[in-house]
Amino acid sequence: MTSYAATATATAGTAAVLLLILAAVTLCYLAVCWRRPFTRCRRCHGTGRRPVLFLRAARSCRRCRGDGEHLRAGRVALNYLRELHDKGTLR
Repeated sequence: MTSYAATATATAGTAAVLLLILAAVTLCYLAVCWRRPFTRCRRCHGTGRRPVLFLRAARSCRRCRGDGEHLRAGRVALNYLRELHDKGTLR
């Protein structure tokens, strides 16, 4: 029976690379949330109006309240964390 020596696996290197990629993507998304906090509404596609079923009339979009844009999820989280920090610090 042949005895094999311990072989080096690339799992530690792969995990480190994936962690670095995840950190880079997160930092890029946070930069986008800081630079451009608003995004187009997905429901009305940025128009602020939604068509009524089987009619040609349109009404204001309830999701964005007719503005056509809303805060990004990352910006909502940043605002929450900033508010939590402000409540915890003494001034």
